[in-house]
Amino acid sequence: MLVSYKWLSEYLDLSKISAKELSDQMSLTGIEVEGIEVPEEGLKKIVVGEVKECIPHPNSDHLSICQVDIGEEELSQIVCGAPNVKTGIKVIVALPGSRITGNQKIKKGKMRGEVSNGMICSLQELGYSDSVIPKAYSEGIYYMPTEAVNGDDVFSYLDMDDHIIELSITPNRADALSMRGVAYEVGAIYRQTPEFNDAELNEDTSEQATDYISVEVEDEKDVPAYQIRVIKDVKIAESPLWLQTRLMNEGIRPINNVVDITNYILLLFGQPLHAFDYDKLASKTILVRRGKAGEEIVTLDGETRKVSEETIVITNGKVPVALAGVMGGADSEISEETTTVALESALFDSLSVRRTSKEFNLRSESSSRFEKGINRATIGEAGDVAAAMIAQLAGGTVVSGKVIGSEIALEEVVVSVSISRINDYLGTEMDQATVSEIFDTLGFAYTLAQETFIVTVPPRRWDITIEADLIEEVARIYGYDNLPSTLPKGETVAGSLTTGQLLVRKIKSLLEGCGASEAISYALTTEEKSRQFMMRESLTTSLQWPMSEDRSVLRMNLISGLLDDVAYNVARKNNNIALYEIGRVFYQDNDPKKDLPYEENHLGIVLSGNETVKDWQTKETPVDFYTIKGMLDVLFDSVGLGDKITYTATKEHQELHPGRTALIKLGDTIIGFIGQVHPTVAKEYEIPETYVAELNLQAIIDAENDALVYQQVSKFPAISRDIALLVDEAVTSQELVEIISKHAGKYLRSIHLFDVYQGDNIAEGKKSMAYSLTFVNAEATLVDEEINQSMEKVEKALVEHFDVTIR
Repeated sequence: MLVSYKWLSEYLDLSKISAKELSDQMSLTGIEVEGIEVPEEGLKKIVVGEVKECIPHPNSDHLSICQVDIGEEELSQIVCGAPNVKTGIKVIVALPGSRITGNQKIKKGKMRGEVSNGMICSLQELGYSDSVIPKAYSEGIYYMPTEAVNGDDVFSYLDMDDHIIELSITPNRADALSMRGVAYEVGAIYRQTPEFNDAELNEDTSEQATDYISVEVEDEKDVPAYQIRVIKDVKIAESPLWLQTRLMNEGIRPINNVVDITNYILLLFGQPLHAFDYDKLASKTILVRRGKAGEEIVTLDGETRKVSEETIVITNGKVPVALAGVMGGADSEISEETTTVALESALFDSLSVRRTSKEFNLRSESSSRFEKGINRATIGEAGDVAAAMIAQLAGGTVVSGKVIGSEIALEEVVVSVSISRINDYLGTEMDQATVSEIFDTLGFAYTLAQETFIVTVPPRRWDITIEADLIEEVARIYGYDNLPSTLPKGETVAGSLTTGQLLVRKIKSLLEGCGASEAISYALTTEEKSRQFMMRESLTTSLQWPMSEDRSVLRMNLISGLLDDVAYNVARKNNNIALYEIGRVFYQDNDPKKDLPYEENHLGIVLSGNETVKDWQTKETPVDFYTIKGMLDVLFDSVGLGDKITYTATKEHQELHPGRTALIKLGDTIIGFIGQVHPTVAKEYEIPETYVAELNLQAIIDAENDALVYQQVSKFPAISRDIALLVDEAVTSQELVEIISKHAGKYLRSIHLFDVYQGDNIAEGKKSMAYSLTFVNAEATLVDEEINQSMEKVEKALVEHFDVTIR
């Protein structure tokens, strides 16, 4: 928000307050000031001149020789190349020795053999941006008003001696997106009440606005307030210089007197208005509704836009003539032929305006204010002041009354706060008189019941709804710099990590010990990637207004983000990758009672490339399923869950290789998966063969982990027996190990698979698996008879369950 210091001075007495002091004080009270700009800085010796004579240059087809009155006894000759220079106009003249924008110095010289004593300037040469210069002067010089005195500095005429204060307005302080809002804010700081000199409305009672037009609002939720005023017999022309310069200093291009007034009211009240050419509406009906499929509108920027069913449009009863709150239509815009104006003042649904603005990529001062909020109490007043100004500056007559399509009922907002509560929050010792004075200067009406203030919040401060908001207002006006600075009091207690935090740290240390590096990925991703590698069914949690489509949905897995990291590294020739990530995923149940997604802590691991790098004595070893499984086995053993974890082959995950994927179970509960990324998915990510695993870390934290029990090393020797089995290839090692463990007896200490063979001398569909079983008795030496009995039980059980052949 750009604030004109001179404009603000019309409402408050700032004669003893400099723009710098004002900006410092505003920053101290909570509205950040980005900077102050004085348009005339760096410029000098630029005056008003009058062209008394203008003839073509004899040696040029585009230059003119002008005799200019600059307030001196003799006329000054200046050669000018502007196409719109002519006799009888007043212009901006840079004298010899002057400086224009860009620190460029103007000297006396010759152009094509003719003396030129300076330069006749355009607004661009004074530092104005092309985007704010009136189109009539964008390709040439600017005409000064006839009442400007020859030889006077131009800066006061163009308000270039003003101080433009740039405010950084946070979303909760949208009330400061208007000059009136800023005036109330500054008035509270300096204990003044702003006085506004709004134009008075005089209506022609011989006619009624309802005779000209009728208004219908289809859904008052979309359009809580909508009204039209009619101004007849207007004459479209340039706005007076004061209005043009005021708009240009605020970053808005002057168009004509009617349009400029609507923009002026936008800045003054923060209330967007729109002016229609009544005759071009070709109807006496205004219908505000949602768009229909197939409808189109040509907007003021000349673009043809297809209207969606989510867009609120203003129609003439049949076809759209404006996009509500965003931009008007070209077919009904104000032009030089306009004689009757239909002036719209309304309140539109902020979410719908935001959607329309995003859909058409149209961001405007109007849409920004509708999105952030406007003062609902001044919707009608802003339209009345605008109508009065149109009558004054465009010679129009305001038709009596206004046509109302919908009207909002203001609800009184009452908030209570006690003096003790304020002091407890702020650490102050303010008394009743101090707090009362602050509410008075803010313009908040209140009653006092004992020590409690019952405050009625004015509609212009719609951001205040709870007790904490009032306390913040008191703190701002009292002065943050006046609040006491104290050190914390009370006992200090040594902090400690929770069991879950300790376990997470231990897991990180274990994985890093296995050679993995921690990665941190974005929690936001695309909808497609969010639904990959999912461990449970869930609805998608989408942002209403994402910054980009790539970051529009909350993730429901960690693997897709880690695969993006793999792709990033592979593209940069880093092919040996071991990454892990601990982070939250977001699930959403189809339950109307649950508005927020459920967050679950997960662990993701991804391996790609070689486990062992080739050197002079070692062959390179690529990572495989068992590399990542080994990392998980180390993890589970270290946290005391090794005996409770089982792996079950699965083909359910479409994103994983159907023959190299397993579910990870803690007891009977699935807590994750492990496997190779499916080749088609790997191709989409542009990565080589990659192995991944994802675990529900919260389930591991919540599990009752067995405490580590240290046992004395047995004094008696261990005995190992090998057993070779011929089994169907569909039988898994996990199944065989479970049967062996169940029937081998209490002295079994470990089972080790040391050979798997398929090929020559093995029947098709069969495989040979060899295990080494280790037995230990901590109390006595085992004898062959005990071991033989255990092995017989194991062999018998294997034959019964899997029809194995003992080799």
